[in-house]
Amino acid sequence: MTPTPISTSAGPRAGRKEWTAFVVLMLPLLLVSMDVSVLYFAVPAISRELHPSSTQQLWIFDIYGFALAGLLITMGALGDRVGRRKLLLFGAAAFGAASVAAAYAQSAETLIAARAVLGIGGATLMPSTMALIRNLFLDEKQRATAIGIWSSAMAGGIALGSVLSGVMIEHFWWGSVFLINVPAMVLLLALVPLLVPEFKDPKPGAFDLPSVPLSLAAVLPVIYGLKKTAADNGVSPIPLLSILAGLAIGAVFIRRQRTRRDAMISPELFHHRGFGPAIALNALATFATMGSAYFTTQYLQSVLGKGPLEAALWSLAPAVCVGVAGPAAAAVVQRGADRAQVIGAGFVTGAIGYGILALAGTDALWTVLIGAAVLASGIVMVMSLVTDMAIGAVPPKRAGSAAALLETGQEFGGAMGMALLGSVGAAVYRSDVKDSLGDGLPSGALDQVHETLGAAVAVAGKLKGRAGEQTLDTAREAFTHGMRIACGAGALVLVAAAVLALVTLRRVGPPGPWPGVRPRPGMRTWPGMRTWPGRCPRPARVRPRPARTGRRTAARR
Repeated sequence: MTPTPISTSAGPRAGRKEWTAFVVLMLPLLLVSMDVSVLYFAVPAISRELHPSSTQQLWIFDIYGFALAGLLITMGALGDRVGRRKLLLFGAAAFGAASVAAAYAQSAETLIAARAVLGIGGATLMPSTMALIRNLFLDEKQRATAIGIWSSAMAGGIALGSVLSGVMIEHFWWGSVFLINVPAMVLLLALVPLLVPEFKDPKPGAFDLPSVPLSLAAVLPVIYGLKKTAADNGVSPIPLLSILAGLAIGAVFIRRQRTRRDAMISPELFHHRGFGPAIALNALATFATMGSAYFTTQYLQSVLGKGPLEAALWSLAPAVCVGVAGPAAAAVVQRGADRAQVIGAGFVTGAIGYGILALAGTDALWTVLIGAAVLASGIVMVMSLVTDMAIGAVPPKRAGSAAALLETGQEFGGAMGMALLGSVGAAVYRSDVKDSLGDGLPSGALDQVHETLGAAVAVAGKLKGRAGEQTLDTAREAFTHGMRIACGAGALVLVAAAVLALVTLRRVGPPGPWPGVRPRPGMRTWPGMRTWPGRCPRPARVRPRPARTGRRTAARR
């Protein structure tokens, strides 16, 4: 039977001005996501020009993500208090100025400082953008469509960043990769005051300043420990202690938020029973995305032997499907499909994508591209729907904090995906290399081959004759085997996530307007009906009183 379309309009529909403002708000989203990968091809040129040490080179890459992840919660809460448009404009100015400073940096220290300011600017732009979308689109159907497009653009921005980086480096100097940001930020500063109205909490209360260092001390050690685990391809004592320390401080931070009226993360956010599961499911979706990217990028370059720019161009192919998946999932839900089932189907689709990747051999370009496209489509379906659920379920005055929690969960999920699945693949790779090569190489060369596939390619290039070919073939086969095992593990995680979505979202109604939800068209109503925030209407439990008789009334008197 064809489901009856559900009217979900909860407010006035957005017009041309709001959609134009939405297009403008896509600029910071694309730039922040692109800056994650924009340095991929600039590293050799930066090394030649600035001569950074190995530690400085790591910080050039990592400081952006650390500043972004550590300040998301703070900036989301700050935007709710001082105004999202004001914070967006401040972040755009900081992002543009830091981009110029990074482009013309004359030392590694200057570049690290500029990347840190870029991360701070990104932390203001991301939650402000999502919160403003929540306020611009009061109609639920339009908001779901906008968030679907938003999720697809964020996923495509990372792939686009690496391609633009390769093109710019090929024709200009390395600093040009940062100057891409400047015209977009100038356009943003010019158009946002004209198109986007200001939104903020009318009664914000005091700002909980001591929670700022607490949130940093909770987030950064965990992110660092997970990234270090991914880089080392295994768990070591220092990253493990860092993760435990961050979790301990996080428990203190959560306790403080639950006991203060001026908390950065208001308990009001969790009144809707779907908000917490949405955060967790969004983190699992990012887990799958980053876990697969860890292998596919290396596969295209080190297994298939493609150049960096060629590999980046091939990686754009799955983005075609990604651009359709988010809005399509929103449209299916708007036509009456159960949200929990569509989210579960998205996770299952992602698991199928992982399954296709698990079939890849050492010469399977199209298998990898098809698997990546199927995986990305399923994940974007999930991300668009759970983002709309989380943002639509909170009161508008808390939209910035809700967006910051979503994005912080994404940072955790992405780091977990690279750390856990990367460790699984590395363990298989090392075991296969040790078993296959054994004593066939000098001890120093064997140790390098044993570390990573990239090191194995470098060693094989130095060896002559059959030894080099055998080393390269063995390393590629071992990496592909590790990728297959890790993709199998990723598929199991996504199947478990689908079950989790069906269980936790089973009784969660549509987000609806705050604080209640209108009955659906055609729904039976009755006297005494009441609603809860974000839940479907239920009858009030009122015990009927027996009618009073004259005799009982007289006896009471």
